[in-house]
Amino acid sequence: MVQAKEGDTVRVHYTVRLGDGTVVGSTTNHEPLQFTIGDGQILPSFEQAVVGMNPGESKTIEIPADQAFGPHLDEMVVKLDRSQLPANFDPQVGEQVHFRQWDGQIVTALVIDTSDLSITIDANHPLAGKDLTFDIQFIEVI
Repeated sequence: MVQAKEGDTVRVHYTVRLGDGTVVGSTTNHEPLQFTIGDGQILPSFEQAVVGMNPGESKTIEIPADQAFGPHLDEMVVKLDRSQLPANFDPQVGEQVHFRQWDGQIVTALVIDTSDLSITIDANHPLAGKDLTFDIQFIEVI
């Protein structure tokens, strides 16, 4: 059997849950996740958990918020005055909106409140501040 090691391109299935057991993502009924260990495209703790796994092996890991998507930052929650927004811009609570920053980067934020005078957005990652549990099923080294 070929054990996964740094630099290998691998395929895994995973399910990720919050502390209360709520499933927030899974590849179980979809294509497996494919990535190269060490490329930094996924959470480092997840990558390291895969190192040493053999095809068919499964494991469960816990990743605390500070090693996952970081803490929920209050400064990433912003109230915007509607008078400074385009007139036809009318997002609803729960909708994701995209803004271009001064440096050209696109920021995605969740609308968390609206009123006639303002909208409040949260630009934190949806899983910021959350401890995560991953069930990983190793499929193969490609």
